[in-house]
Amino acid sequence: MMYTQIPTNVITGFLGVGKTTVIQYLLKHKPVNERWAVLVNEFGEIGIDAGLLANEQQATGVFMKEVPGGCMCCAAGIPMQVALSQLIRQAKPDRILIEPTGLGHPLEVIRVLQQPHYREVLDLRTVITLVDARKLVDPRYTEHDTFNQQLQVADLVVAHKEDLYRSDEVQQLTDYLSSLGNKASVISSINGALDLQWLDGASKHHADQPSASSHHHHDTYPADDVLPESGYLRKDNQGEGYYSSGWVFSPEFEFRYADLESLLMGIESERLKAVFITDEGVFAFNQADDVLKVQALDEVMDSRIEVIGRDTAAWAELEPQLLAMAVRYTA
Repeated sequence: MMYTQIPTNVITGFLGVGKTTVIQYLLKHKPVNERWAVLVNEFGEIGIDAGLLANEQQATGVFMKEVPGGCMCCAAGIPMQVALSQLIRQAKPDRILIEPTGLGHPLEVIRVLQQPHYREVLDLRTVITLVDARKLVDPRYTEHDTFNQQLQVADLVVAHKEDLYRSDEVQQLTDYLSSLGNKASVISSINGALDLQWLDGASKHHADQPSASSHHHHDTYPADDVLPESGYLRKDNQGEGYYSSGWVFSPEFEFRYADLESLLMGIESERLKAVFITDEGVFAFNQADDVLKVQALDEVMDSRIEVIGRDTAAWAELEPQLLAMAVRYTA
């Protein structure tokens, strides 16, 4: 069966800006008769977002594929192409949403989508960049090439978390975007709310010719996690001035919720995501801007955590601390 001109959106933005929240909102409000596919790329080696979005899958016409381990467009886009092709075959989608890692280069993702064998299959529409306008006063963002590239490629810029802004910060974002040479519209959003009509604008990238990739990362193509006899494993990654550490624990581990929440609240990092099986149920933990949010989940396949920061000192003792608050039930 041939698939032609599937509406496709790239939704990008820096670490912690709320991309997963936006995608959750879009999936909950999609037309009930449509099948949507989501391709998620994470900087860390331990995929978390599939667990956070698990409640939206298949039963409601949503299909997901995850590419952990850094920028999925590296090495001529092979990890991305494999995952995207599998997703199209399995989901037969009416729309595709692609979420690059917050530290990935969205222009390279777009160039993969422009390759000849995708031009008849995909219809690239609005490239949406989410921004927390409060970050414009922080040179760690404005001097970061990826942050600026995310703004430069945007067809539409979303000033996310607007309820936390001062009155002039949306205008500052508009001015900063103009200084980068992009005249894209800037709209505001709270709690991930996006109008589905915004997805269907024409993209300025639609007719562009792809060119060679000019960046590189520490490339990894992770296979399915096979846990050792200990029942858990750790994976690390680094690139773009950031480091990540992630752990997967088999479902035999049950964590003490009260101790776990206290521990995670005390970790200093740029980004923390986790799903845990605890003595009080299954929970997702999401930390950005030093705020830890907790969400109850129905079920997960295992417990896992990913921490991202500019050095690893903040979580040097995390593994023994997690093990100390866990009970392992074995047959």
